[in-house]
Amino acid sequence: MKGPIGWFHRAKGPTATLKALGIGVPAEQNISVPIVAFLVEHPSVGLLLIDTGFHGSIADGPGAERSRNLGPVGRLMARDVSMRPEQTVAAQLRARGIDPADVAVIVMTHLHFDHASGLADFPGATVLVSEPEWQSARGRGGVLRGYSTTQLDPRLSYRTLDFSTAPARSSNASKSRGAFAQTLDVFGDGSVTLAFTPGHSRGHLSVILRLSSREALIAGDAIYTMATLRDGERPWRSEDAEAFEQSLSALQAYDREQPDALIVPGHDMEHWRGLEEHYS
Repeated sequence: MKGPIGWFHRAKGPTATLKALGIGVPAEQNISVPIVAFLVEHPSVGLLLIDTGFHGSIADGPGAERSRNLGPVGRLMARDVSMRPEQTVAAQLRARGIDPADVAVIVMTHLHFDHASGLADFPGATVLVSEPEWQSARGRGGVLRGYSTTQLDPRLSYRTLDFSTAPARSSNASKSRGAFAQTLDVFGDGSVTLAFTPGHSRGHLSVILRLSSREALIAGDAIYTMATLRDGERPWRSEDAEAFEQSLSALQAYDREQPDALIVPGHDMEHWRGLEEHYS
């Protein structure tokens, strides 16, 4: 979709808010923003999805269905979407010979409208989401924070993860990993690790994948762009600015400590276009 650069890289001065909202910004100055998701093929668990992208109704559904899926904030933010029906995650999987029904697990970096919109296409999956994120999405004022509860299809099984209270001796206890204070090893084999990176949203997660020759870090919206990770840019706003900075510091430390790792930010079109089709 298209969006004002000031939303992703906060402008200087008193007009920062206007520029973030695109007020007074010529349309040709808006940037292209990818809405992304990731398929992970785990050797023993099977297919795992990270986020779900936009539902098909955003591409070609009736206005009422589109509005219902996105919610009021999503309708406003996604008013300039360029999407074809075959670009839904489910359609892209089918084009690769993969039945969406075979996706066993979905990891949600967070539940904002542009990440959870396609959940309904995977009714048999178990969804992993942090407990604070689940509460934030379903709590009072969630709609104003960019959530749409209609996207939370009741046919799915939701498993909430609490990074703060698991007993220390529990097999699913949260542990520190490098600069990340709280992480969970999803399958107990080090292949998929969830790092608690709140700030953008109250319960945001980033995902560390152990590939055959290196690691991949799916940072989600903990960093919109690589310029936030490496060049000092900041988004216009975050749910918790202090937590955002703490999470960013951990991501920057990971970047220094893992120079060969693949890092993918949430909405960086230039970076997205440079990625390979798949990694192993």
